[in-house]
Amino acid sequence: MKVINVNKKAKYDYYLLDTFEAGIVLKGSEIKSIRSNGLNLKDSYVRINNNMEAVILNLFIPLYAFSNQFNHEERRERKLLLHKNEIKKLSQKVQEQSLTIVPTKAYLKDGRLKLEIALAKGKKNYDKREVIKQRDTNREIAKALKNY
Repeated sequence: MKVINVNKKAKYDYYLLDTFEAGIVLKGSEIKSIRSNGLNLKDSYVRINNNMEAVILNLFIPLYAFSNQFNHEERRERKLLLHKNEIKKLSQKVQEQSLTIVPTKAYLKDGRLKLEIALAKGKKNYDKREVIKQRDTNREIAKALKNY
């Protein structure tokens, strides 16, 4: 398993509750572009259409340098490959508990691109400040122990 990108902003902005592994439908030069240039998960999210299919929006895959005629759109909707009962479970949680679905990690598994998606609940600003404060105190404690 080769990790391509991790969405650090998701861990900062959301409480991550439950994770799923999803495949993704790609076209033409997208996988070659991902292997050479990577991709960007920042600001991307998952939407479920008609309780039938999951699509990821705002996922940025740069253009492949050596493809000329049939290039792909960089930020198009891409279908996610999930089981029907997983999609149903996700859509119920999103509707009932006002959660959102965000991608947390992209990796290659047996030559195929997989996304780790998570059910997430948004953090308030005071929660984010608390996380920053906790991280700073942990850093100071580690520094004091190292110097001791």
